[in-house]
Amino acid sequence: MLRSPLIARAAFVAIGLSAGPALADEGLWTFDNFPAAAVKAKYGVTIDQAWLDRVQHATIGLSTGCSASVVSSEGLVLTNHHCILDCAQSLSTPQQDYIKWGFIAANRREERLCPGLQAEILVSITDVTEGIGDDAGQSATNFAKTRDAAITAIEQEACNGKTAILRCQVVTLYHGGQYELYTYRKYSDVRLVFAPELATAFFGGDPDNFNFPRYDLECSFVRLYENGQPVKTPEHLRWSAAAPTDGEPVFVAGDPSPTQRAETADQLSFIRNIQLPQTLLRYSELRGRLIRFSEESPEQARVAADRLFSIENGYKARYGQLLALNEPGLIEGRREADLELKAKVDANPKLKAIVGNPWSEIAQAENAYGDIYAAYELLENNPAKGSDLYGWARTLVRSAAERQKPHSERLPGFSDGGLPLLEKGVTDAKPVDPKLEQLELEFWLSKAREYLTVDAPQTKLMLGKEIPEELSARLASSRLIDPAYRKQLWDGGQAAVDASDDPLIRYVVATDRAARAVRKSYEEQVAGPVERAQARLAKARFAVYGTSVAPDATSTPRLSYGKIAGWTVHDQPVPPFTYFKGLYERATGQPPFQLAERWIDAKPKLNPNTVLDISSTADIIPGNSGSPLINAKGEVIGAIFDGNRFMLSGFFAYDSRFRGVSVSTAAITEALEKVYLDPELVEELRAQ
Repeated sequence: MLRSPLIARAAFVAIGLSAGPALADEGLWTFDNFPAAAVKAKYGVTIDQAWLDRVQHATIGLSTGCSASVVSSEGLVLTNHHCILDCAQSLSTPQQDYIKWGFIAANRREERLCPGLQAEILVSITDVTEGIGDDAGQSATNFAKTRDAAITAIEQEACNGKTAILRCQVVTLYHGGQYELYTYRKYSDVRLVFAPELATAFFGGDPDNFNFPRYDLECSFVRLYENGQPVKTPEHLRWSAAAPTDGEPVFVAGDPSPTQRAETADQLSFIRNIQLPQTLLRYSELRGRLIRFSEESPEQARVAADRLFSIENGYKARYGQLLALNEPGLIEGRREADLELKAKVDANPKLKAIVGNPWSEIAQAENAYGDIYAAYELLENNPAKGSDLYGWARTLVRSAAERQKPHSERLPGFSDGGLPLLEKGVTDAKPVDPKLEQLELEFWLSKAREYLTVDAPQTKLMLGKEIPEELSARLASSRLIDPAYRKQLWDGGQAAVDASDDPLIRYVVATDRAARAVRKSYEEQVAGPVERAQARLAKARFAVYGTSVAPDATSTPRLSYGKIAGWTVHDQPVPPFTYFKGLYERATGQPPFQLAERWIDAKPKLNPNTVLDISSTADIIPGNSGSPLINAKGEVIGAIFDGNRFMLSGFFAYDSRFRGVSVSTAAITEALEKVYLDPELVEELRAQ
């Protein structure tokens, strides 16, 4: 979703010093360390604790990896269309395609449960750094084990007996410089209320993606339920249907994806030289296979729509990241920052005795990572990523084994606090297409044979005497397609897994030891040494820069700030708003610029000057999809759904040319009233 950014060297030389003071509107800030004074000085806006509390308690993280916000007192939640695309796909049938035609619940009884979807609201933050300890006198492996055991103990104590409604997570900030306990209120009954057609939400398709101007109604609504009733949410964000103004201060709250702004030049070089090229090759080939699959029949196009959208989106995002890392200013600027910080450490004997030389340790670990990267990705980190059946089989096999262990010895994600979401993901009813499953499994197995080589022990274990085409067909015949069978295996635990003759369960059991072995190698050679070194790097940064810099994002709640503003491309100014009239002007009658019939019919009723999409300077990153765009009064005026092409470099460094792209609440309101004819939903949004 990127259109070849040509990023000047000077831009990244300036921002490569990411450990230094924040620039412009930079920063994905935690709610307990928001720079209110800086916002006051720059924008004249007072952000007090009551404002922060309200926004925090109305901000939602979705288990799809997206963000959202509560916008009514009856548990109504605003997010992006692509954040609930899997839900709409799961609820669709050949007779009723909600991806193609949209979904509108006429009343509460028609709101539909989204399989596997969970929503969480952060209710409290507690600093637990002192309870974690440090790496003094410990090997890298022992450091990781000791830290993980301490984290598990804190999480277990905090949520003991409350895991049905709470999730407790110790969040690592500043790469080990600080640890905070986040307690979330979770909601597992999330129901779809409204979703427009994909053609409307993603108008302009791939050509327009990661760009501005945009003309997308990229929104959807879901509702939180508990005990069969909508959740009462008095701390919701107020809805504003008024037109936004150029230069207006704005804020973005959500769960941005992990960033690497504080990582070393050697870590960024690994991403550029090994990780991204391999990922792009796989995505490119899988995209081609999915397109071919979709062309075989309308039904195959329907069932593959969500997956193809995800792959095309991911490919464009990663291609943009690679282009950014290949620009001469970024990694060179980071190396200069590394050397500058090292010089400050070396000049302070007391600090040097504590910090040592973590840069060298990280470089060695990255070299080791290169040797095991392909095996780690294909066996452990992302095996058969697009296969629901494989994902369920692996969760069932591993959860059965992990639940028998003491909490401190379990794999991450299998603590008592994490089990309810795992169970929901495995046991919720969700349609599965065997042909698409076979495609995903066959692609994975063929790539394992290609990347690991035919004679590698892992390849022989994974394939035996079979070829990918035959083995994938056998595995795709799994009984796990039946949610009742999955529930039986979950409830039965290890005994049920041992007794199962399902081909996919037996396959995961047979290969799991090899997957765990490569995981152990990764933890001992890469993760442990890097995390130990980064913890000492964090001490160095704290000693030199303090907490004047926001920590790297960690897929946990953050708040950023900025203003509504356009930008300049090829010396041409780009205004900060697009309007309904521009949507109709851009329409060609052919995909991806084709309007749905209801939009053509509604044109005479719509105000052509209604603001549709908004450009703003607030720091964002993927994961902020669905985040509310909030004005100084605490009102929601939009929902982030994309960024311009410079935003993709934000994984690694901040650029003042960043722009987040939001759909406006003014456009959503107008569309609900005049296109989708849903006055009840509009009335709920406007009721305060």
